Amino acid sequence: MSGDIPREHALHLLREMLRIRLFEEKCAELYGEEKIRGFLHLYIGEEAVAAGAMQSLTKDDAIVATYREHGHALVRGISANAVMAEMYGKVEGCSRGRGGSMHIFSAAHRFYGGNAIVGGGLPLAAGIALADKLRGVSHVTACFFGDGAVAEGAFHETANLAALWKLPLLLLCENNLYAMGTALERAQSETDLARKAAAYRIPSTSVDGMDVLAVEAATRAACDAIRAGAGPQFVELRTYRFRAHSMFDPDRYRDKSEVGRWKERDPIMTFTAFLRGRGDIDDAGLDALRKEIESEIATAVAFAEAGQWEAVSDLTKFVYSERPLAGRAS
Repeated sequence: MSGDIPREHALHLLREMLRIRLFEEKCAELYGEEKIRGFLHLYIGEEAVAAGAMQSLTKDDAIVATYREHGHALVRGISANAVMAEMYGKVEGCSRGRGGSMHIFSAAHRFYGGNAIVGGGLPLAAGIALADKLRGVSHVTACFFGDGAVAEGAFHETANLAALWKLPLLLLCENNLYAMGTALERAQSETDLARKAAAYRIPSTSVDGMDVLAVEAATRAACDAIRAGAGPQFVELRTYRFRAHSMFDPDRYRDKSEVGRWKERDPIMTFTAFLRGRGDIDDAGLDALRKEIESEIATAVAFAEAGQWEAVSDLTKFVYSERPLAGRAS
């Protein structure tokens, strides 16, 4: 890790990673209490990716994420209250409670999902990037996706068109080595994912996704290139999720020793040790930071608990049409 990062920024990165971790741990607890229902995919272990990558993106840039997106939403600036209320399915949620865990969305933050389909966000991101290019604005569209999405046709179609049209598209592959329960080497003959993007003549790089500073540096360089008119860029972020694919997953496809080895590289633990070594934080400072975040999360839970369920009479709002299909009784 580089030692020349300003203390204030270093503590900001630590705070963002710790916010994600504590928020996710609380969500797991609430899921066990059946306060959060449906599917729940936790980001625990991958915090350095969202925290590092978001530092180079402005409020005018667009974000397209996967269904493991709570961390991205928090770092983007969507309030913990709005995200937690959405997890509960309450009207006060950022998607009015209609999306839940897998469909966090906020047009005000240019945060376009939460997309439940593997690779489904890629063509959407290409469309947003194309729209920005046609408008003549220098915005970046950042699309997060997993290693499993690289095997989907949507990835290859998006990469091809992005390269042909020189779209301002940042492709961020969160390679956590498992597409649900399938190991990368069991599903893809070429496991160097950056080479797949390079085949479309997209500048590509791979970086340690457990090192928040390395993530920030790689994504900043990619964003700078895009803003300079170089077209799409691909960054593979080699990371690992400590928890199962989802709360329904028994996680029997990984050896516990493998998980243990990756936990030794916990991005929060290693970055905290780095900051301690520089004298940027001590036990008292870390305890105060944790308490501040825990208070924020407790407020978010109380906000969600006090939220309203959508009225039954409103359930047909925001659909394409309320008119019956031709030939079918109303």
